[in-house]
Amino acid sequence: MKYGLIGEHLGHSYSKIIHETWGGYPYTLMEMDRAQLDVFLKERNFSAVNVTIPYKQTVIPYLDQLEPAAEKIKAVNTIIQHEGRLIGANTDYDGFIQMLIMNQIEVTGKKVLVLGNGGAAQAVCAALGDLQAGSIIKVKRNPSAETILYETCYRDHSDAQVIVNTSPVGMFPDIQNCPIDLDRFDRLESVADVIYNPLKTQLLIAAEEKGCQIASGMGMLVAQAAKAMEYFIHRSVKEEEIRHMTEQLIQQKQNLALIGMPGSGKTTISRRLAKECGMEWVELDDWIVERIGMPIREFFVQYGEEKFRDIETAVVWEAAKKTHCILSCGGGIIKRKENIRALKANSRILFLDRPTEKLAVSASRPLSPDREHVRKLYEERIAAYRQYSDGIVKNDGSLSEAIQACRQWLEKEKEDKSR
Repeated sequence: MKYGLIGEHLGHSYSKIIHETWGGYPYTLMEMDRAQLDVFLKERNFSAVNVTIPYKQTVIPYLDQLEPAAEKIKAVNTIIQHEGRLIGANTDYDGFIQMLIMNQIEVTGKKVLVLGNGGAAQAVCAALGDLQAGSIIKVKRNPSAETILYETCYRDHSDAQVIVNTSPVGMFPDIQNCPIDLDRFDRLESVADVIYNPLKTQLLIAAEEKGCQIASGMGMLVAQAAKAMEYFIHRSVKEEEIRHMTEQLIQQKQNLALIGMPGSGKTTISRRLAKECGMEWVELDDWIVERIGMPIREFFVQYGEEKFRDIETAVVWEAAKKTHCILSCGGGIIKRKENIRALKANSRILFLDRPTEKLAVSASRPLSPDREHVRKLYEERIAAYRQYSDGIVKNDGSLSEAIQACRQWLEKEKEDKSR
């Protein structure tokens, strides 16, 4: 192996895509335990590698030299072999700074809370110090000499202006978790999260709801890879290339979730759209039926709507973990804000708006058995559909026209993001 990534679990790494696209060289993902790591580093059969969890500090005793940033941070995520010597560097430092720049997050003179105390936290704190943050407070669930507890944080630092999450809380597969309650901070301006799977953590979704500037971990991942490639093959990457690659990865992984009234055409349109776009199709109602073992209408009659909504929410959280899918959501998905927060982890949300007189009605639909029920339901839900969607497509014509409108919206989204 010449170039690659070593770590314990690498199933969701995007580093291979980034390095092979930019560098044009094979990039190998190598999962290994501690014993395998020991053999690998002693044999030195590689030119350069990146290092990820949980080995960023473990590798240091094997190295002959540390670059200044790695020495300061006491963590390594890049190892270069030069004339038989192993040199350790830390590009997380550079990646984090670039992440802040790309998202216009200012930390100079600000009070910053850093959640976590691992290798990523050390890189983040070093960068924040060099950017002249006003104060840097590390927060952790377990007490240590370098950190404070969350209870202390809430009591003494509710005036924090910037929060950076370096902990794994909120990372796939436990995407429903959030490391801190943002409602406890009344001066909060910006929130950054080094997690990149999901594309947007619950922490960032909560920050957006508060009107904060946010930065997701995908930008840091791409920027640190760009710096690593400088060590690998001495090729520098421009900021515009980093932005383009970041958006490209997000678009490749992002879902599209269709919401709208029962009978608005979500199932038919999403299925056709998924086929045309080469994406997986997911019908959430099918997942629910599989779980409850009976038709939805029958479940409503036996157990009531509230029990149904509980099951729907559980299913939404499972589906929200998927990537590169088109999701067809039940009409009542907007009745719980938690469902929308789940979808936003990996999805853009598109409201399929069909006039009430054209909505399908059926006795098999528990909440829209006739036209009068449909009108009332539409009036109750229209504000929520509009509020929670990222875009609206009118479905008042033919099926092909609706599909074309959805595709045009997707293309416009891509163009807007690439500017």
